[in-house]
Amino acid sequence: MKYITTIEGKQFLVEIIDDRHVSVDGKVYEVDFESVSGQPVYSLIVDGKSHESYVARGDDNWQVLLRGRLYPITVEDERERRLRAAAGGGVAESGEFILKAPMPGLVVAIPVSEGQEVKKGQVLLILESMKMQNELKAPRDGIVQRIKVKAGESVEQKQTLLNVM
Repeated sequence: MKYITTIEGKQFLVEIIDDRHVSVDGKVYEVDFESVSGQPVYSLIVDGKSHESYVARGDDNWQVLLRGRLYPITVEDERERRLRAAAGGGVAESGEFILKAPMPGLVVAIPVSEGQEVKKGQVLLILESMKMQNELKAPRDGIVQRIKVKAGESVEQKQTLLNVM
């Protein structure tokens, strides 16, 4: 099965060849991907290089935390893509974006304020989890509407942190 994976507006064609090989845009990688102790933390080895990532299913995408950076990722198989294209669906570049905690943790800092204009890629909140500080960034330009947490507050996975319009 082939999948169209979108990360930060860039699309990749991913094909799972077998349980140890994956093709990304035609380039084949040897991979080992295992959950650590049944948690949403994964050990990923790609062509002999080790990575640790946190992977969680969001409402309409996947949240992948890799090297301290959070990536919202959409994945659709070819059939889903064709159906969505036929229906005229697309990725919303406007409307409300709700930033949810990708994992339980402690809010370290919120370098934005309500009413502030933000640009795509700008840090909205710093969340500490598993002794790592993770910068959660704006997926697009907008204005911070409502901040629902405070620095020093503990949050649960999928808890709403703030809204951007």
